[in-house]
Amino acid sequence: MPLALYLLALAVFAMGTSEFMLAGLVPDIASDLGVTLGTAGLLTSAFALGMTIGAPLMAALSRRRPGRSSLLCFLLLFAAAHAVGATVSGFPVLCATRVVAALANAGFLAVALTTAATLVPPDRKGRALAVLLSGTTAATVAGVPAGALLGTLLGWRATFWAVAALCLPAALGILRGVPAPASTRGASGGLRGELAQLRRPRLLLVMLLGALVNAATFASFTFLAPVVTGVAGLGELWVSVALVLFGAGSFFGVSAAGRLADRRPGLVLAAGGPLLLVGWPALALLAHRPVALLALVFTQGALSFALGGTLITRVLYEAAQAPTMAGSYATAALNVGAATGPLVAAAALTGGLGDTGPLWASGALIAVALAVAIPVRAVRAAG
Repeated sequence: MPLALYLLALAVFAMGTSEFMLAGLVPDIASDLGVTLGTAGLLTSAFALGMTIGAPLMAALSRRRPGRSSLLCFLLLFAAAHAVGATVSGFPVLCATRVVAALANAGFLAVALTTAATLVPPDRKGRALAVLLSGTTAATVAGVPAGALLGTLLGWRATFWAVAALCLPAALGILRGVPAPASTRGASGGLRGELAQLRRPRLLLVMLLGALVNAATFASFTFLAPVVTGVAGLGELWVSVALVLFGAGSFFGVSAAGRLADRRPGLVLAAGGPLLLVGWPALALLAHRPVALLALVFTQGALSFALGGTLITRVLYEAAQAPTMAGSYATAALNVGAATGPLVAAAALTGGLGDTGPLWASGALIAVALAVAIPVRAVRAAG
């Protein structure tokens, strides 16, 4: 794989740390800013909503610009948003900085996904995407737990500062390592033609399934800290352990699925979907047992990212006739799910199900995905 892919993954690592780090910081943010736990959890939805809107918007605005300069602009804007977020004293302003950061993240990821697909042969998009997404999974293994630990020791604001600082070496790496010719985003055909691809039922179906799987992932991941400290009765430092295990499972899942996403996507979806459906209720029922909790966190991380990564790879294949916008469609699908999941989880959290409510919500979302996929033979269509 080209070196440029790994440099893009480094930047995705910084952004993934920010996107996922709230799972370990929600209780502290809620306490510091005087809002409820459910309200603080909506920061994740605000971020995902900004990414959903920003992915196609930013991709459209930057489609005629060289990929390298677009990537640098988005990354530096992302860093600035976190520096401002670290200094705010009110929840609405913090929420606004998350939206700005999300717009920058969306633009970056949309350009990066499209760039990654151009750096490899057409039949290796799945592997290229696995490398790129390894930045996200590495964030859950190292960046997010480190952020949670830093937040525990120095407060949540220190984590925001750390993310801003992490963007700087990533920007330097992109400037020196991403070749301008390979990243140039000269469009073939007009924007209207690329947007017309969204009328294709198969593309929309795969995007819907990807959104549902990611919604399930974020529904539980956003509120994992209360499960660890409340239901399982473990100390706050065990939140970092749980996040590491989830991230390790994610890394394993996306890496394994990356080799199958190009050739055997139906196998990944047909085998992983039912297992993921069983896993979320099992986690809810066994969350009070620390050993079972930690084991299932690893398993669900692996299955979630294996399915999610495979479905997003299929988006790139199905949107092959939209070369500059395909990455934005994949990003939008991911973040429709990331925005919806915490909203559903927050409702379950306050609806009488207690701290395990988000886990049950994740199971329900996967059940909806399977209910959509099975009657229309979506697995076979994706293959």
